[in-house]
Amino acid sequence: MSSPVTVHVWSDIACPWCFVGKRRFERAVADFEGEVVVEYHSFELAPDTPVDFDGSEVDFLARHKGMPEAQVTQMLGQMTELAAAEGLAFDFTSVRHTKTLLAHQALHHAKSQGKQLELVERLFSAYFEQGRHVGRAEVLATLAAEVGIDEAGLLEALADGRHAPAVEADIAAAQQLGIQGVPFYVIDDRYGISGAQSPDVFRSALERAVQDRAAVGGGASADASAAGGR
Repeated sequence: MSSPVTVHVWSDIACPWCFVGKRRFERAVADFEGEVVVEYHSFELAPDTPVDFDGSEVDFLARHKGMPEAQVTQMLGQMTELAAAEGLAFDFTSVRHTKTLLAHQALHHAKSQGKQLELVERLFSAYFEQGRHVGRAEVLATLAAEVGIDEAGLLEALADGRHAPAVEADIAAAQQLGIQGVPFYVIDDRYGISGAQSPDVFRSALERAVQDRAAVGGGASADASAAGGR
């Protein structure tokens, strides 16, 4: 293969299926005989969420989204078990629900530093497994420093909003593509995969992208079935 397969991923740090999908996609890449380049793009699942939401994840989904508490508790329990099967230790009792706009700006800053994938992983773990408040600039800077990003530089970038237009562009691109839920993967600008699909589905799409490179024409499509997007 002459060049790597490009994969653009729309996701949100506050999306449990996005973290699960990340693990499943990583397993697919590990079994794929070729190089893959991944870039993450911004998507806000709940843009109206306050930075400092006063309550638990159950409170948010029950009060803010109008879901019965019993249903929410059962759903989060099932999600925790599903995540555990992927090696993830979700702790919804400690989750600090927050607006993720600053986190998306931080990820764009990390991209400019060549550290986006490292920060994506760190923020997912901080949010779902460690109960960190990823809506606050100082917390984001501390987490970024752990993956080799200059803390002061990130704080400055968040303060002046230099990456806000890039976040807005990602969200606009998602709307143009008709993305209504995340995670959403665009593979080699040809195939769209919605949801945290199985590693086999991801691997097949990667292999198909390579096989179709020699074909005449092409273009992006989004013909995969949705499964598991939040």
